Amino acid sequence: MTDQSKRAMLESARLLAKVGRCWAPAYAPDGAQLAFISDMTGGPQVWRMPADGGFPVALTAGDEQASRVQWSPDGEWLAVELAPGGGMNTQVDILRPDGGDRRRLTAGGSSNNWLGAWTKDGRGLLISSNSDVADSMACYCLNVETGLSRRLTAGAGTATLEDANADGSKLLIKRVLYRGDSNIYLLDARDGESKLLTAHKAPASFENARFSSDGRAVYAISNRDRDMACLCRLDLAADADWRILRAREDAELVEFAFCRDTALAALVWNIAGRHELELTQLPGIKPGRLVDLPGEVVESLRFAPAGSSLVICVTGARLPQDIYALNTDSGELKQLTRSPRAGIDLAALAEARLLNYTAHDGLPLSGWYYAPRTGAAPHPTVLSFHGGPEGQEQPRFRYEYQALLAQGIAVFAPNVRGSSGFGLRFVNLDNGALRVDAIQDIASTARFLFDAGIADPARLGIMGGSYGGYMTMAGLAEFPKLFAAGVNLYGVVNFKTFFADTEAWMASISKVEYGDPETEGDLLDALSPVHRLDRVRAPTLVLHGANDSNVPVCEAEQVVAALRQRDVPVDYILFPDEGHGFHHEQNRITAATAIVNWFTRYLLDERPV
Repeated sequence: MTDQSKRAMLESARLLAKVGRCWAPAYAPDGAQLAFISDMTGGPQVWRMPADGGFPVALTAGDEQASRVQWSPDGEWLAVELAPGGGMNTQVDILRPDGGDRRRLTAGGSSNNWLGAWTKDGRGLLISSNSDVADSMACYCLNVETGLSRRLTAGAGTATLEDANADGSKLLIKRVLYRGDSNIYLLDARDGESKLLTAHKAPASFENARFSSDGRAVYAISNRDRDMACLCRLDLAADADWRILRAREDAELVEFAFCRDTALAALVWNIAGRHELELTQLPGIKPGRLVDLPGEVVESLRFAPAGSSLVICVTGARLPQDIYALNTDSGELKQLTRSPRAGIDLAALAEARLLNYTAHDGLPLSGWYYAPRTGAAPHPTVLSFHGGPEGQEQPRFRYEYQALLAQGIAVFAPNVRGSSGFGLRFVNLDNGALRVDAIQDIASTARFLFDAGIADPARLGIMGGSYGGYMTMAGLAEFPKLFAAGVNLYGVVNFKTFFADTEAWMASISKVEYGDPETEGDLLDALSPVHRLDRVRAPTLVLHGANDSNVPVCEAEQVVAALRQRDVPVDYILFPDEGHGFHHEQNRITAATAIVNWFTRYLLDERPV
């Protein structure tokens, strides 16, 4: 590659990494204003704008990364969830709608605090925290005037607020005992009495629980006694069983929003990673009307106070994430935010195409294929694995994908077994000892691409973040002749050190997914790539955040030390101001240019013989 070509490559990656996004919208009580999170000034901060569109105003600035925002019932305050240093020790602040009078309500330090919602009287905030017991997340009510807190729940797992009834006397609490299994409880906010609403045989999940308009019933998304998650209803007075309201055999329900004033519901259906948005009246069971969306993925649904509009976040393979307002009567969709995308022609970017194939044991798999606009197949190709492991690869805007594609490198992003969105059975096919089959899916994916003439067998790379980083290192170690290069972004490599060093509550809920370190140590060793790093041949780039308390930095250090000892080409980039993922603009640029430079070097410039 000439110097001029390399400069053009790095400039392309830089511009793509600078593309911003907007998310987490929240209506003011009167519906006239929207608060939201955006990284348009370089990092995730809180912004405010008129609900019908207009110039946004920044309310926070600094190094702490904002993740959620909620208006108080009187509109006088905003509550904000922020991550110091990008870590999981998120804290909760309140500030005025003009950004003034900001103060911290949580104690700081290493405790994790998740913003829930304001109490109906506006005097308290409902949050989840592990400030008392590190290995569980309990619900608390924080008094915003005195700073005192009252614990509302107790027990193992992670407890989070789902909804409150009209007067705030009853709360719906979700408790996750382990990943993939959850319950909904009805909690009396006055006396603390709690009632289980979702007795079931594990595993099954209950999500997005909402009170009905009259408060006498509860809606929730669930996959209890069925494979694909659907919308269910429970009559509280009759204490009857959950009744299915809306279900599809070709799609899972993944998000549900409800306006109690109008009984209008918004349902998001997931079809192999692509979304459909449906509006329907409850408690009816007839299909509603589908909304025409500008992108493939929709999330963060929020109804205006009177239900006349619905704000949503939409993204797609060629569409950066922005906030839109949907008129629920006319169906008109209006874009409210326009994330920065200077120098980028979105129409020139690559689309995502769904491809289906089978694993070594005949299990149906699928993935999203991005083909470069130049050159002919078979292309140099990168396999990209999502995190989770119960995450899902979706056709979202990915700056690193588009940067690779601009250099003629294809990307195939599979959903191997253990991914969500394909049913209860599929998401549990990698639990514990079954993870060996998920690792074999790596080779099955590569063989499919070779047989289909899509990927060049001599120029195949692998990358992924978080659990995708685990799959990257597992692939490089298990199939050392398969890959010409790898990029490990903040991935797990040693399950024993992961359990010892991750957040205590994370370790507690992960024992069924990975294996129990107290009773299944041999299994964890067998599944940990760290014990087979002597097999790795491919040059490996490692990127990690110094403040990552989900996958602590010791995971990266083990990889780097082992490969350096064997003189395997390895580069290591440690970001001192990041946690789990890279959110600051300059760090995104550094990561994008490093990834593109790495794969360009080893898949194009130094093609293996």
